[in-house]
Amino acid sequence: MTFDRSEALDRIELRGLRARGRHGCLPAERELGQEFVVDAVLGLDTRPAAAGDDLSRTVDYGSLAGRLVEAVEGEPVNLIETLADRLATICLEDRAVSEVEITVHKPSAPVPHPFTDVAVKIRRSRP
Repeated sequence: MTFDRSEALDRIELRGLRARGRHGCLPAERELGQEFVVDAVLGLDTRPAAAGDDLSRTVDYGSLAGRLVEAVEGEPVNLIETLADRLATICLEDRAVSEVEITVHKPSAPVPHPFTDVAVKIRRSRP
């Protein structure tokens, strides 16, 4: 992941977060639900946290994981693009996070051909 800041940011990566959601355009997707897998790559400066060995000055990734799972399990949307945007917004609510890359994988997408994965990857940053 490449960030656009003049000074390189550190990264915290939360990969393979799994949750069951009811996202999709087809009625069966809404009724039955399916597993979604989320990768979140956070861009931030970890030096203040490291200097004081202080969790309050970085991202509590356990807490963040819980909020992301709640969003995946919550109100359904038609598009995983919309879900990815919601997840990015949640990440950017943490004041330590400057930028985020979210990937939403939909490995059981209703595709009538053999495939491994369908995923949407987005990048968002603070204005």
